[in-house]
Amino acid sequence: MIKAIIRNIRLLTGSRKEPYLLFYKVLGFYPSRIEYYQLAVRHRSVAVPTDDGHLLSNERLEFLGDAVLNSVVTDILFRRYENEREGFLTNTRSKIVKRDTLNRLAFEIGLDKLMQATKHVNTHTNNNIYGNALEALMGAIYLDYGYKQCKKFVEQRLITPFMDIDKIADGEVNFKSKIIEWSQKHKIKVDFVLVKDELLSANKHVFHTSVMIGDRIMCEATGQSKKESQQNAARLALQKIMEDPDLPSSF
Repeated sequence: MIKAIIRNIRLLTGSRKEPYLLFYKVLGFYPSRIEYYQLAVRHRSVAVPTDDGHLLSNERLEFLGDAVLNSVVTDILFRRYENEREGFLTNTRSKIVKRDTLNRLAFEIGLDKLMQATKHVNTHTNNNIYGNALEALMGAIYLDYGYKQCKKFVEQRLITPFMDIDKIADGEVNFKSKIIEWSQKHKIKVDFVLVKDELLSANKHVFHTSVMIGDRIMCEATGQSKKESQQNAARLALQKIMEDPDLPSSF
């Protein structure tokens, strides 16, 4: 405790205290390696060239922070819902770490005010840069203080004040599970068939999945992951089933 107080006093002395205070307002604790956090809010549109020709932006920290955030949320859900199955935990985690949620949380904690990007990016792009920056911030925390501090940050600064996990979990619908339950009830075979995997750009895929009930293709849908495309296709299939109560008898 005493060492932490002394470190904080040292960090806040001199002309460098302002950035530490700004990040403290977002983090709830003082950074030790301020450069990590400053890099976390630097969009590639204002990347800094290094002596060896590389451009420094928050993209690498975003990659690290994405993995750390998923790990932390998985840890929290695993301990919170001891009797729930893997599918429930996966669906709930996906909803917590989805891009819209991260964008909103970035604004809630004031991270948008520290974001460094060109005026064009701020004006003409969507708000994903802020969710990306939040992931990069997780990477910075991990490098600076390790996993425990990352988990503490997520629990105390993101979940407790701004999220109701139980409500999120209750609202999660697993359409694939529902249609499998329907097929078992009516003794009809259901298959999810990956029709196509398109590579649109670097690291961006679009998956096409069809739902086959019996020997009939009911519908096809897309998603940015195989699981998402299956969920979307299952949702469409369930809509058709609900619209036609006599459907089981036709197989």
